[in-house]
Amino acid sequence: MKRISCIDIGTNTALLLIADLDPQTGTILPVCHKQTIVRLGKNVDEEKQIGPEALHRLVSCMLDYRRISNEHASETIIAVGTSALRDAKNRDAIISAVAEAAAINITCISGHEEAELTFFGAIAGTNNVPDLFSVIDIGGGSTEISMGSPEKLTQSVSLDIGSVRLTERHFSELPPTPDEFLAAKETINATLASTILPFIAARENVFGVAGTLTTIAQVSQGLLSFDPEKVHNYPLSCAEVHQLLEKFKTSKLEEIINMGIPEGRADVITMGTLILHQFMRLLGIGEIRVSIQGLRFGLAQKELLRLQGNT
Repeated sequence: MKRISCIDIGTNTALLLIADLDPQTGTILPVCHKQTIVRLGKNVDEEKQIGPEALHRLVSCMLDYRRISNEHASETIIAVGTSALRDAKNRDAIISAVAEAAAINITCISGHEEAELTFFGAIAGTNNVPDLFSVIDIGGGSTEISMGSPEKLTQSVSLDIGSVRLTERHFSELPPTPDEFLAAKETINATLASTILPFIAARENVFGVAGTLTTIAQVSQGLLSFDPEKVHNYPLSCAEVHQLLEKFKTSKLEEIINMGIPEGRADVITMGTLILHQFMRLLGIGEIRVSIQGLRFGLAQKELLRLQGNT
């Protein structure tokens, strides 16, 4: 058994998974989960720089995750950064600052690597996985869509349509004006229409990961707080997504927060829901199975395979 910490540093949220890896049985046993909204990608779409306030939030979070990892006696910390770091011209300085302050080394991964890790992470430990399935990961800066079998990823794409990026680009307020909402929808449709056609082959078996999906699954069930047991494997229908989108697009920030959505996600959930809605509508997807797993589970799976000598 080996205990590791896996950290996924996204545009909006940093996620920590501490897990025990058993090479003999090939299992990942979660020990601790934590998520922190750091909004690392604030203004990165426009300025291509991670600002000092965002760096401060990231360092504080990494110090906390280092402390938690030490308390749980993790042998290794694996940390990766995604869209915000990929876009930031000062990413090397950000990575160096975190290494110096928290002794955590961050690797900036490509969109393809992110899609692949998320693809296998979404189904880690899941029984009866279909022979062909796809995974959608709607993040703050980008959206990854991938397809394949439990053994092999065959197709993936990383698109610069994330909930934070497009909110900053299109919405001046909440609720957005009808023109702002329409412009955002057109941007999403134009991006998706040119890339998603191959994924129609797996539209009957789609998994959805990350905060937009888990939050929608929570609110759709009328839950005022996150309950992993009720959210994981929840069958989220296109009708539910449409109903929530209609509600979100006419709601003020305070009203969205009162639905049980954390403040750091409430201001971007309308855009995240719009991305999901257009993805499901364009591909004719009736239902998505929500997974609370994702990239950090993919990191754990990769390390497990390494311990087993399979990589």
